Amino acid sequence: MRHLHTRTIRRRMVTALTVLLFAASGAAPAVAAEEDTGSPASPALADGLALTPPMGFNNWNSTHCRAEFNESMVKGIADIFVDKGLKDAGYQYVNLDDCWALPDRDADGKLVPDPARFPNGIKAVADYVHSKGLKLGIYTSAGTKTCSSSGFPGALGHEYSDAQQFADWGVDYLKYDNCNNQGVDAKLRYTTMRDALKATGRPIVYSICEWGQNKPWEWAADVGHLWRTTGDISDSWGSMLSILKQNLPLAAHAGPGHWNDPDMLEVGNGGMTATEYRSHFSMWSVMAAPLLIGSDLRSASAQTFEILGNKEVIAVDQDPLGKQGSVVSSEGGRWVVAKEMKDGSRTVALFNESSSPQRIATTTAAVGLPAADAYTLRDLWRHRSYNTAGTISATVPAHGTVLVRVSADRGWRQHPPAVELGLDGSTLVQTGTPAALTTTVTDLGRTPARQVSVRLSGPEGWTVRATTPTSATALPTGRSLRTKWSVTAPPGTPTGSYDLTLKASYRSPTGVRADSTLPFAATVVVPPPSGTSGLGDLPWLSAANGYGPVERNTSNGESAAGDGHPLTIGGVVYAKGLGVHAESAVEYYTGAACETVTAQVGVDDEKGANGTVAFEVWADGTKVASTGVLTNAMPAQPLTADVTGARLVRLVVTDGGDGIDSDHADWADAQLSC
Repeated sequence: MRHLHTRTIRRRMVTALTVLLFAASGAAPAVAAEEDTGSPASPALADGLALTPPMGFNNWNSTHCRAEFNESMVKGIADIFVDKGLKDAGYQYVNLDDCWALPDRDADGKLVPDPARFPNGIKAVADYVHSKGLKLGIYTSAGTKTCSSSGFPGALGHEYSDAQQFADWGVDYLKYDNCNNQGVDAKLRYTTMRDALKATGRPIVYSICEWGQNKPWEWAADVGHLWRTTGDISDSWGSMLSILKQNLPLAAHAGPGHWNDPDMLEVGNGGMTATEYRSHFSMWSVMAAPLLIGSDLRSASAQTFEILGNKEVIAVDQDPLGKQGSVVSSEGGRWVVAKEMKDGSRTVALFNESSSPQRIATTTAAVGLPAADAYTLRDLWRHRSYNTAGTISATVPAHGTVLVRVSADRGWRQHPPAVELGLDGSTLVQTGTPAALTTTVTDLGRTPARQVSVRLSGPEGWTVRATTPTSATALPTGRSLRTKWSVTAPPGTPTGSYDLTLKASYRSPTGVRADSTLPFAATVVVPPPSGTSGLGDLPWLSAANGYGPVERNTSNGESAAGDGHPLTIGGVVYAKGLGVHAESAVEYYTGAACETVTAQVGVDDEKGANGTVAFEVWADGTKVASTGVLTNAMPAQPLTADVTGARLVRLVVTDGGDGIDSDHADWADAQLSC
């Protein structure tokens, strides 16, 4: 795993001294392998490896090149796999990333493990990992150097020698990166290493990490067992969302032994909420993606282990049919993704991209299930089963995912009916002023829900009062209990997000008690000031960014807060505005009191010639202005949006259709007139 910005700069610095570099190493470039093995030019990878997506750990996000990445740390991860039940859940690989070697090869051209980090060598670590019933992975690059700025040796021109070293050490998995590749054809470089690994005779899972630059999904099914489809992920909602959208359309290319890889899991690293991490894990699983833990398990929370260890969700990822989930619908950021399972069931992800609760619905027919009187619906996060007459729907919290497995089995009658909890009305609250909210409890099952009751609870000190009935004797299929509520935040409540919970209790016809819960957030807001205000100075409702946080009145900078520079587009410096990174969305409460948003928009100069983005302004869910794709070569573009009457205004930056690499974008001189 690399910092995508600095890595991009390195990989584009193709040297004119390629021949000299190879000559100095005493090795031939990839176009001529080190030895003639007699291997066929394009052998198929029918080797029985990675028949389900690989599961394990990679240290990069936890340690980068810091000194703590060492033998003790790696052995400790293997211990944690066993002690915390991750091994039992299916995680196998403990993978080393960059910085494990010395910067120079030895006199024989061999790789040398760093004796400070690995005093007993890599084989000793592999032996320890194997003793735990686990497997060891290692890293190098299909170039003259790896991606680290320290300049560790890559495998270009040394493929057969390096592959044999890995095999001799007992390595089970190779991540093969793309830095310093000297402009050599990607397919040639990666095929050469495939043949080198095959020549060792050791079964080694082969992970192609060329960032999707050459569309490996179109050519690598007989080269590697998995291939990266995107640039590097970072620990943010915007980054995860961008990568998800790039990987979803590639479903047809995945299958047993050849997987689309949207990069490592960020679950537990701290840059997203628990709800967002559950979405991350759910969507990677429904996409049949490799599940490689990228967080520091030595200090991981119980919640992190709960997410990573959910065996029902893991079973979706590891289903032996090997189908990647396909998009059924995605209107308005309300995603339905369905995955065919070997037993004939379907796993369905109802994924809410937006920043407010959304009802997301589909049907058993739409996801490919056969006609039946009723179906069993299993909630994979709540670990409970229900029956449904054919509707699959839920009100999904902001950035949340409801993950269910639905089957047309004859045992549906033993389960209580599924009920859907819904919300009507705004969840925005002004302090001291009652806000009206309507909730619904709808029976989706083939059987009626009996003795239905509903309760809404809020933070301590808030007033939550029902103004219509909260119970019903019975709800037949498709019928709803609607309850109106008055919700008041006490005067002086600070602006921000506050948790509320809607809970319904009911009984099945056989008397089995069941319940359903919908957690959601109410947001305390204040009306915007009259006149014209700089958006860089106003409080926002929410802010999602593709890399690091949204910055006020500076550029995005790097991943840390406050590390931006003066907003600069085409050499022109702006004192005020917002610095963001695609995919980005910043939402403001305008309370139907404002008229216009204006800004000068473009790609910030801090990324040189890189970056392509598009700007959009949305008012109450309707796009009211957009720019089309902008590049760093373009001067700032004026953008004006009419937001008259809107309660919510959202500023969006997309990636221009080519991924988020270097997409630093400025809302320069952004102003709101009210």
